[in-house]
Amino acid sequence: MQAQTVDALRVDTTQVDTAKVELPWPQNLQARLDTLVSSPMLQYTQLGLMVYDLTADSTLYTFNHRQTMRPASTMKLLTSISALDQLGGKYEFKTSLYYTGSVKDSVLIGDLYCVGGMDPLFDNTDMVAFTERVKTLGIHTIQGKIIAVTSFKDQDLLGEGWCWDDDNPTLTPLLIDKKDEFISRFTKQLVSDSIFFDGSATNGQLPKNASLLCTRSHQLVDVLEPMMKNSDNLYAESMFYQLAAAAGARPAKASHARQQVIKTLSKAGVRGQYKIADGSGLSLYNYVTPELLAKLLIYAYRKSSIIRDLYVSLPIAGEDGTLKKRMKDSPAHLNVRAKTGTVTGVSSLAGYALAANNHMLVFSIINQGIMKADDGRNFQDKVCKALCK
Repeated sequence: MQAQTVDALRVDTTQVDTAKVELPWPQNLQARLDTLVSSPMLQYTQLGLMVYDLTADSTLYTFNHRQTMRPASTMKLLTSISALDQLGGKYEFKTSLYYTGSVKDSVLIGDLYCVGGMDPLFDNTDMVAFTERVKTLGIHTIQGKIIAVTSFKDQDLLGEGWCWDDDNPTLTPLLIDKKDEFISRFTKQLVSDSIFFDGSATNGQLPKNASLLCTRSHQLVDVLEPMMKNSDNLYAESMFYQLAAAAGARPAKASHARQQVIKTLSKAGVRGQYKIADGSGLSLYNYVTPELLAKLLIYAYRKSSIIRDLYVSLPIAGEDGTLKKRMKDSPAHLNVRAKTGTVTGVSSLAGYALAANNHMLVFSIINQGIMKADDGRNFQDKVCKALCK
């Protein structure tokens, strides 16, 4: 990613009729972008665009870069960069099992407590580990209750500004295979492991005298990659609430998480108008500017503790994730790593691009008011090709 000799690039004269001669960097890139922003599509839709040269430490291009627009899933950049900034890649998402009471003649006369930490990676392997740990107590019968402890976060199961007809995740602290089926799956697994349960399941608080049986955890970096590559909304919301909980908020609320994101934005030098509603970008109440996204990406790039995990998590053009089918057989192929975003009327893309002269660029593109998401994606692909050509 280091700067090398700056080579002049030939302007695409099939697109820029007035540029018949070779222009030096960055005028050649600016000429290509001038052509793209004169697209007829922009007569009836809105565009926000910013390109920054990290190698030269200079802004290369802006177009409505301070307009407040809906980010769609590029909102996940705010969540991920803030989490890496404040929690670090080794931070753990935890789910724990406790018990109270005593064991007599292989019978637990007491209760089991399942304490959720909103870990979206908790799966059947983890659940089996829970029941195996119960068996190590020599238990074959539970005479008591199984209690779900969901005090990690508030009781809101949906985010602010989510549309009822979207495929929304359920925001519960107790998850298994990304579903709100923890207690029913736990009781079934107990039976499967020949542990008889003769009680009821309910919600409650963890008592101070409870003894820890088992904790299963996954690191933030393990959540980060599928969250970014596949634009997973549940993973993003889980990371969003970790920010609030790690700051000491109990139960964690979206309002607490927003304050933590604002702290990172402030460190990145972000000023002006914006609104944070959720961590995934599903909300129609989110508003950012292309400049905000660009400044955040610049900040992330300059902090080794952030960029080493963020960069590898981003979809690679023509290669994987949500960019797997885009920009193949073009200069942008393998040279663009960026987060995509799509909600009704909005398409966005923001990330890093390696130019032909080995300058590392930050770019942020938001197309708003579009009737077809493909129109926005096609425009963004053309910008990326121009950046890497």
